[in-house]
Formats: sequence, C-alpha cells, structure tokens
Amino acid sequence: MKMNVLNITMEIIVGFFLLFFIVKFVGKKIIKQISPFTFIAAIVLGELLGNGLYHDDVGLFYIVYTMALWSILLLVVEFLGQKFLAVRGFFEGKPSALIKNGIVDREELKKNRMNLNQLQSLLRQSETFSIREVAYCYLEANGSLSILKKTKYQKLTQEDFNLASKAVYIPVTLIRDGKVLWDEIKDLGFNEGWLTDQLHAKGISSYEGILIAEWLEGDGLFVQLLRDTPSSFDGK
Repeated sequence: MKMNVLNITMEIIVGFFLLFFIVKFVGKKIIKQISPFTFIAAIVLGELLGNGLYHDDVGLFYIVYTMALWSILLLVVEFLGQKFLAVRGFFEGKPSALIKNGIVDREELKKNRMNLNQLQSLLRQSETFSIREVAYCYLEANGSLSILKKTKYQKLTQEDFNLASKAVYIPVTLIRDGKVLWDEIKDLGFNEGWLTDQLHAKGISSYEGILIAEWLEGDGLFVQLLRDTPSSFDGK
C-alpha cells in the first residue's frame, strides 16, 4: 500500500512538471486549441497522463516515454507546418466564409454541417443579433466566428454624436428555409395578411423561395431568397 502511494506520488509530480514543460515548448496553441488538430492533441496528452497514473502495470518510465513521444510528434508537425503551407493547411484547416457580401452561403453551411439556427445562435453569441448586420462572416478552424459588420452597423457610441438614447429592439426571424414561423408572427401582433402584403411589396409571392426573413422594428423586413440573391429593404 505504502509503495503504491509512493509510486503514484512520484508519477503525479513527474507528470505535472512534464506536462508543464510540454505546453511551454509546444506552445500556447495547444491551450487555445485553435484548430481541430490541437484540440485532439490536448485531449490525447491529458489522457496519456491520466491513464498512466492509475494503471498499476504502467510505470513512470512509460508515462514519460509516451508523453515525450507525443510531444516530439507535435513539435514535428509544428515545424513542418511552419515550413510548408500544404502541411499547415492539412493540420490546421482554413476558415469557411459563411456570409459573403451580406449573402448567406448555403453551400458552405452544408459543407460545415450547419443550419441557419446554428448560424444565428453563433452570431448572437458574438453580439450580432441579425444577419442583416453582417457583411462577412468566417467560421474559423476552432469553431469560433469572425464577423465584419456592414458600415452602418459598426459600433459607434451615442456620445460620439451627442444623440439621445433610442429604444432597442430584437430582430425576429419570420421565415427560415422556406417555412413560416407563425408563432413568431403572432407574438409580434401580426397575421398572415400582413406578411403577405410585406412580401408582395418586395415582389415575392411564395414563402418557399425564401431562405430567411427577419423583422426588426424601425428597420423593416430583411429577406434573402434561396437563389442567394439578397433583398434588404427599409421601412415597415
């Protein structure tokens, strides 16, 4: 019993400092997990140490050996990635443009196995509550979004222009993937006739042809069609 406690103590101490030096040498990217590869590498590194500590048949030598070997492989990949663009692209991946020139790219969404709901959720987490605000949106290799807003939606404070504060409204999605969200329309106090009139005013006669339609009080209805042609209108 005493021997087991001593062995575990030694393994934890060695593993602790070994993990610390590995992270220092391999780089902070493994902590930030800026690519799928570094995400997996971080998980495996932790598993190698954790599994080794509590298996009686795995001694201190094997813990040090496996972690050192894994670290060497990480350093080799890092070195090759710095020298060769093809290797860097293979292991790190590249960002995907989900929105270009204000248009949602449905093919890129499909390639990344995303739908409009997920895109809107990620945008909200990035303090962007409407697709109409976005000029360009990139899905980075680590799953985060990089957003460039249209000029009129870029952040300016009220103090910049000495303007009085205005009421803030949340954009509401009325149509998504050709399906009308009737509950949202009823919550706004509108009905089918109102929606039909709004769409007819924009030359749109069918719900099925709409990728997304959003209503924002004071800014009107924003519509993008399935044929990837944006149609943004001001007014109520």
